[in-house]
Amino acid sequence: MRIQDVRTVGVVGCGLMGSGIAEICARAGFQVIVREVDETLLQKGLDRIRASMAKAVERGKLSAAEMEAAWGRIRGTLRMEDFADCDLVIEAVVEEMGTKKQVFAALDRICPPHAVLASNTSSLSITALGSATRRPEKVVGLHFFNPAPVMPLLEIVVGLQTAEETVALGRALGERLNKSVVLSKDRPGFIVNRLLIPYLLDAIRLLEEGVATMEDIDTAMRLGLNHPMGPFTLMDFVGLDTLLFIADAMFEELKDPRYAAPPLLRRMVAAGWLGRKSGRGFYTYS
Repeated sequence: MRIQDVRTVGVVGCGLMGSGIAEICARAGFQVIVREVDETLLQKGLDRIRASMAKAVERGKLSAAEMEAAWGRIRGTLRMEDFADCDLVIEAVVEEMGTKKQVFAALDRICPPHAVLASNTSSLSITALGSATRRPEKVVGLHFFNPAPVMPLLEIVVGLQTAEETVALGRALGERLNKSVVLSKDRPGFIVNRLLIPYLLDAIRLLEEGVATMEDIDTAMRLGLNHPMGPFTLMDFVGLDTLLFIADAMFEELKDPRYAAPPLLRRMVAAGWLGRKSGRGFYTYS
């Protein structure tokens, strides 16, 4: 299948990542169906899309007419069965293998035979997700970065059985969405998180050891390495629960102590201090 043949894109999940992916696909001219598990979460996600596009209009990145046209291409649903006419479906649910496999098995039953099934996973095996379907050659990783409408990178992850044609479709999609595309083999964490996760966990270890305050660590990494934000600000932005999911999955597969989550991270997630989305993480947000 070529990118010209993709008319309708499905997005499973309308959280931070799913809503962003739905938005950029609609802005690129695709019909978009986005699904959530209940009406409250769906409405919250759709409101987020509307607010994000309004901000793009304010900044001159999008005209008011383009915003209304894109908004008209988005349809929300609570039913997986509504993906029956999709040419491409991108999964963006919680970073947990069992949940994702259930989604892929359901999509495999519901979607037409030609449809490509993609995951926005940031660390889990694309080969394992493909094994939940009868079309592993049409399963690929499309890892967008948060916020998807702003971040310019798309990391394409190639499973053991992913077909070249599927990879080519992913690359063409990235170009259509104005993303820079990089290719990674199916290894834990791929490119970005393979390097990022040990850095973030080491920042927590520095704090636990009393080497420096989190404010000083953030300042040092911003001004010393020209990073846009320090590690603690970044962890709060990503979500500490997401970080823990990724670290645990990578440690499980690699057994490398660099990916072992520090006790402080586990305690904070247990307390519900998840970062910006919960109002408190390493920093407190009003």
